Amino acid sequence: MATNPQQFPVSMRLFHWLVAAMVLTMLGIGVTMVVSLAHYHQLISIHRPLGILLLIFVAIRFVNRQFSTLPPFPATVSPRERFIASWAEILMYTLLFVQPLVGWGMLSAARYPIVLWGGLHLFPILPHSAMLYAALRKVHTVLAYLLFLAIIAHFGAVLVHTWIVRDRFFSRMAPWRVRAR
Repeated sequence: MATNPQQFPVSMRLFHWLVAAMVLTMLGIGVTMVVSLAHYHQLISIHRPLGILLLIFVAIRFVNRQFSTLPPFPATVSPRERFIASWAEILMYTLLFVQPLVGWGMLSAARYPIVLWGGLHLFPILPHSAMLYAALRKVHTVLAYLLFLAIIAHFGAVLVHTWIVRDRFFSRMAPWRVRAR
């Protein structure tokens, strides 16, 4: 069965949508933790291991990206847009990788246990420090806002190309198989 050269490989599409679902879940949990202290402990018990799982999947996704053949941009994408898309991809990967590490470091600095599942705990990556914890907590929040803005920009660019330019841009990363043109 031949693959469509205009579409990302199945593995890249799978990781894209899996990471997207995890990131949106993490952002939702993060916002809910801040505004609703009533469910904070239940939410944090999901947020911590999901953050580490996200870190693992982003690393796998990045390695997969290095070994995959990417479809060409549609002819409707200008050189300027290609440049912006390349830098946006670097920004997104950086945020997706750094954000969980900052969270892990923040919890390490506070000496909070990072329970993955049952008795499985992560080791601390930073020394105990209330000042470091406070700084990393602010960084974690700022990075979450930046990640949210990057996602909105990414989504907006895809919508513009798909609905306004009508260059089938979304079909490149569609989770389903798209027939070649």
